[in-house]
Amino acid sequence: MTIHKEGYTSIALCILFIFILNALIQFYLPDAYTLKWVVYILSALLFIIILQFFRSPSLRIATDETHVLCPADGKVVVIEETEETEFLKDKRIQISVFMSPINVHVNRNPIAGVIKYFKYHPGEYLVAWHPKSSTENERTTVVIENHAGVPVLFRQIAGALARRIVWYVKEGDVVEQGQQFGFIKFGSRVDVFLPLGTKVNVSIGEVVKGGRTVLAELPLAVKPVKAPAAKTT
Repeated sequence: MTIHKEGYTSIALCILFIFILNALIQFYLPDAYTLKWVVYILSALLFIIILQFFRSPSLRIATDETHVLCPADGKVVVIEETEETEFLKDKRIQISVFMSPINVHVNRNPIAGVIKYFKYHPGEYLVAWHPKSSTENERTTVVIENHAGVPVLFRQIAGALARRIVWYVKEGDVVEQGQQFGFIKFGSRVDVFLPLGTKVNVSIGEVVKGGRTVLAELPLAVKPVKAPAAKTT
């Protein structure tokens, strides 16, 4: 288990806060033994909580072009057919994974391929389970097209507690399945939009793991559109 690079600043600030708090109590209340032990225990708990927020486990990714890997740890809260209006502009199967503060917050590419679209949207900080959080909260939208020409769109969505989304991809990048593409500090949710007819392998309420759980299975290939034959004279 390692600590993710996004946690270095937060952990340093946490240590500084704990040091100052304990130093002040020791200086101004040297005889308040009960209070000092309470503060010591709370300080240790705070430090452990911050550490677990930013843990980054090492994974062995089992790649498969037909599989859609879960992009984040959490719980499945939405599986429904919906209209994707930002980029794909057609009906899709939406699967949403809610990330609680106790989950690993690393986000991973659900499939391998080329980044065809990326956009960051500033926005609100509604609770992650709010129906409008997908369209009104701070978020990113990423589209990866795999080698068979199948596009998969997914979003990082900030919530009431998560106030910073980090991403490591841009349009034109060639990415690997399971590779880290971003991080959401202190949880929130990730939405994945899949083609109709995709086989969904999870159910509402199921606990899933980023880079390990297979959310769904894509069609093997997409038939290319043939150009009309040229007329001869």
